[in-house]
Amino acid sequence: MQRRQGNGLAVVLIVLGAIMLMGIALPLIHGMFRLLFPVLLVVLGYYGIKSGRKIIGWVVLFIGVMSLIAKLSWIIGPLLGIALVVWGISVLKGRKNGTY
Repeated sequence: MQRRQGNGLAVVLIVLGAIMLMGIALPLIHGMFRLLFPVLLVVLGYYGIKSGRKIIGWVVLFIGVMSLIAKLSWIIGPLLGIALVVWGISVLKGRKNGTY
């Protein structure tokens, strides 16, 4: 029995094709690229600012940050709510001491 070089790539392609046919890979790939693209924009904007292309760098960085905020709003909202509750409790405790 002869062993051929390159069978690993063939097996990987077969497994990826089977996963795609089952409909599992597309949600995973979509979820990964959904966050990867805005992060890439932020990195490219930062690199543009550092390399001297300040205007285009700031524009790309701004678009990337706004996209990330939109994509991560499901976690930013509850974290903001928790922060407001903690801040409110600290203000109430501070009133008893007379600092506010």
